[in-house]
Amino acid sequence: MNRLIIVGNGFDLAHGLPTGYCDFIDWYWKNVINHFSNMQESIYQDELCYFGLKFKSMSLVVIQNSKDKFKDVKNYLELNQYIDDENHYFYSYEHKYYNLHKNDFVIYNDFFKIICAKHSIQNWVDIENEYYKLLTKILKDLKEDEDNSKVKKLNEEFEQLKKLLEKYLSEEVEEKYKFQTQNDKLQSIISNFFYQGTQTKRLLKEFPKDDRLKIEKYLSENELQNNFQIIHTHVLTFNYTSLVKELVDRYAEEYISVNTIHGELNSSQNPINFGFGDEMDKNYQEIEDSGEGEFLKYVKSFAYFNTDNYKQLLDFIDSGKFQVYIMGHSCGLSDRILLNTIFEHEYCRSIKIFYHKDGEMDNFTEIAQNISRHFKKKDSMRMKIVNKTLCEEMPQMQLPLKN
Repeated sequence: MNRLIIVGNGFDLAHGLPTGYCDFIDWYWKNVINHFSNMQESIYQDELCYFGLKFKSMSLVVIQNSKDKFKDVKNYLELNQYIDDENHYFYSYEHKYYNLHKNDFVIYNDFFKIICAKHSIQNWVDIENEYYKLLTKILKDLKEDEDNSKVKKLNEEFEQLKKLLEKYLSEEVEEKYKFQTQNDKLQSIISNFFYQGTQTKRLLKEFPKDDRLKIEKYLSENELQNNFQIIHTHVLTFNYTSLVKELVDRYAEEYISVNTIHGELNSSQNPINFGFGDEMDKNYQEIEDSGEGEFLKYVKSFAYFNTDNYKQLLDFIDSGKFQVYIMGHSCGLSDRILLNTIFEHEYCRSIKIFYHKDGEMDNFTEIAQNISRHFKKKDSMRMKIVNKTLCEEMPQMQLPLKN
């Protein structure tokens, strides 16, 4: 039996890395806010936004109150609220309105503005889904006599976000955190999840009856007991950071192959693949039928052709029966075609979820529901997903910063 370990952003988060969507957004707006740390009249401008913070008034009290409030601003929502509160007009004795200290705030990138304002966005898959929603809306609203300027603008804005994300992960994660660290807890985690050997009695319960009988027969014929072996382990990481590769290189290189399916940071040979991959969606055929290549620019399937990563995955899942571990991946729809290829493959025998627990709450059911959306054959889904009593929590730890 082989093992395919699907790794998502939750794996990086479980190691204490600030790779969440909120971490990225907060980083950007903190840089904007810190620009005004001296509290003097000034402006901030880049390709995403223009912000002019002004303190003008006949009243020194009003100026000081505005500055005091701004010092408490820490993120985009607080910044937006500050601007709404401060951009007001005072009524004069002459019954005229005066703008005493108007702050200029413009976000050039409409897509970035949308995702900053949406409180419901939690994961990177939500960003990709939001992009796809806007893409399909543009297609439906497109009139015959119109050009594709709207989708070009959306793609340019999406590319800006993609480059900013790569900059953030490079500077704030890769350059600041120590991945290859001697840590007994970390070594134990890697050994438990990635090592070949495992106890047979518990493992057998994670497979359908036919597989259990075959494994038991093999063990009996070879006079083996608790010695069932995972023959090959293939880690399919959707993350852009090098954490998984460095951990495997340090603790289990001889047992495991790592596939960075969505690319690596600052790599011309394996550039990051950020986009949408649900070709099963009802609107996707309309996108292809439109004949406009601009609509297909960020469909992940076409980016897969730039490397042999996808071919490596197919070769692995075609090589024999395998069990899937889900570790930190939400299994959202933006990777639907790839995950459907894995989950409904005849050699896929079991899908085990490593879920995140926060107090009394956990996301096991949410992940199971997401997995089910990738199955056309629901009876197969019910046979393959391992029940919660046999699944495990993702262990949490904090990797240290570099000196």
